[in-house]
Amino acid sequence: MKRIKQYKKLFNVEGAIDLKELKKTYRGLVKEWHPDKFQDEDKKAEADIKSTEIIDGYHFLVSIAPETKEANLEAYKKTITEFQVADWHHKSMLLEVTFTDGNTYEYFGVNKILFGKFINARSMNNFGKRNIFNSFTYRKSMKASVSA
Repeated sequence: MKRIKQYKKLFNVEGAIDLKELKKTYRGLVKEWHPDKFQDEDKKAEADIKSTEIIDGYHFLVSIAPETKEANLEAYKKTITEFQVADWHHKSMLLEVTFTDGNTYEYFGVNKILFGKFINARSMNNFGKRNIFNSFTYRKSMKASVSA
């Protein structure tokens, strides 16, 4: 949740993310903070760090935007209903779940108590579907690798 708030603040986003507005803000910030604009080495280094943060933030916010989630909803539903939980990691309100199809999703705001119930559930998939997968802000963090 901290990352979401940090990036929303960077892009002056309040409420739901509008991809058109986000893109316009992104372009403005990239122009403002492009390292080639600065002659001073200290300012250039600061701009380099800031531009990296802007790029990361943009890609992150695009990944959790309602339009992006809507476009990928069918594939997401297939993953959470047809495949099993293969691996998981929890750190500071962030739950990362990898499914047997190779896709990995991050769920934001999952506390330790709920995580404990998730890993101790008789069926992690059923518990996840009822309490996590459709209840928390999520994003796809890793695509399944394609093997030839």
